[in-house]
Amino acid sequence: MKRKGLLIATIVFFLTVNTSYFWEARLGLFAFPTFFILIGYFLTLSVLLLIQFFVALKEKFDDKQRLVLIGTMTFVLATSFLFPSGLINFATFEGDNLLIAQREGAANCMTTLKLKTNNTFTETNVCFGVTQTTGNYSFKNDTVFFGNVSLGRHEDDFFKFAVIKKRETSNSKYLGDIIRYRDHSDTTGIALWITKNELTK
Repeated sequence: MKRKGLLIATIVFFLTVNTSYFWEARLGLFAFPTFFILIGYFLTLSVLLLIQFFVALKEKFDDKQRLVLIGTMTFVLATSFLFPSGLINFATFEGDNLLIAQREGAANCMTTLKLKTNNTFTETNVCFGVTQTTGNYSFKNDTVFFGNVSLGRHEDDFFKFAVIKKRETSNSKYLGDIIRYRDHSDTTGIALWITKNELTK
């Protein structure tokens, strides 16, 4: 691969990794294969970096353009390995998390609900892909009401409200449950386990 093309491929990889926050949840079921494609991309660039290094070694490091390429590739691969979600944690700009609840289902699928200080919420489902639902919430007594919901891929509807129940024992690592209901006729609900709760303070 010519050096210019390799430099462009490296920059594209860097931008892809560092903008994953904005596009990962939109992929839905395609997020899982995309993850392996990026791993293959990373390994390919790593091999090409070694080749460039050995070529530079034969040249006694006289080619400055090659050294710039090697430096750029080393930076991109190192930061991608150390910060696989990107150098910037864009989630911090959405406000702090007041409540975090999650539950692991079958096949290691994980659902995580986060209620933030700016009265927005995100619910992320990781199960052979990533699906994220967002919206606003309001809180009264022990009940959370969801509104302005933007459904994730492959989602047909979302819960109307949820009820927070504290655990009676202090021995549990969970602070309580947040039981989500589709509507007022839903008598069963689906619970998540609360790991952080500053909402009721």
